Amino acid sequence: MSKGKVLNLKDKINGNEMDLSLCNLSEVPVKELAALRKATVLDLSCNNITSLPPDFCKLTHLIRVDLSKNQLASLPDDLGNLCNLQHLDLYNNKLTALPVSFSQLRNLKWLDLKDNPLETELAKAAGDCLDEKQCKQCASKVLLRMKEVQGEVDKAREKRFLKEREQEKKREAKKREREAKEREVRKQEKAEEKERRRKEYQAQLDATAAQEHQRRKKEEKRKRNGLAAGGVPDKKAAEESAPKPRRSLIGLLFKLLLLLLLGLAGAVAACQLTDLRREAACVPVSAALEQGLVWARQQDVLLRQLLKDWSTMAKELLESSQTAKN
Repeated sequence: MSKGKVLNLKDKINGNEMDLSLCNLSEVPVKELAALRKATVLDLSCNNITSLPPDFCKLTHLIRVDLSKNQLASLPDDLGNLCNLQHLDLYNNKLTALPVSFSQLRNLKWLDLKDNPLETELAKAAGDCLDEKQCKQCASKVLLRMKEVQGEVDKAREKRFLKEREQEKKREAKKREREAKEREVRKQEKAEEKERRRKEYQAQLDATAAQEHQRRKKEEKRKRNGLAAGGVPDKKAAEESAPKPRRSLIGLLFKLLLLLLLGLAGAVAACQLTDLRREAACVPVSAALEQGLVWARQQDVLLRQLLKDWSTMAKELLESSQTAKN
């Protein structure tokens, strides 16, 4: 009979006993059993059950369980939660070991582990279990053995915990050391940055002071050049600082040319307008005048432009001289 066909468990219950033996079960109907709290005796013998689901350990109302002649290779880790279990039959299965929590079955009074390939120490504790007395001894000795295993597991767990704690402490110490180094590096970098900024600020102050010093030196030098000892003006400096009249070479040449022309004009006038024109000295003057008039007429335009340029230049020189004086 498969699990699907055993849905109406009320047909299998008699008082407080639930008989599911010889039902060809491959799984335990835990959900249906949990709903029948009055069934404290459960017979699952002679089926094809290979494992018990974890929820089986929640059936804490069970007092007696028969799982003999199945195919169980292991039991749930939380089997010790069946705190009310007193009688457990595991005859003729494939068990090699029991879960560590088995030691928590403090109410267990009867146990049968015959015909299981148990490990040596567990098989030695279980004994033969050929009668009621031996099965009770089996329960007592197996519980003691599992308590020893529990102690060994606890020691191993504690040792592992202490080791992990020690490793955690070492990691924390390394972490603190690393953080301390990082803080020191940041502190050093901050100090270096502060020193760099201080030096830059000091350099700016020094540069400003140097510029101010140079400015003052130049000002003092100008004052020394402008004043002689005792506050009397220095003659040489006064002469150098006094405005000098600008003499134009072109203006001087212009004056000389003007005088020359006036002289020539006077000579020509004397030779032309007086009785001196008959004198031998006026003959070349008259001839030169004639030639000069001819040349002048030829160069009239050029001369006018030259005079214009000279006048402009003279005017500009006079204006620049006046501006310099002001």
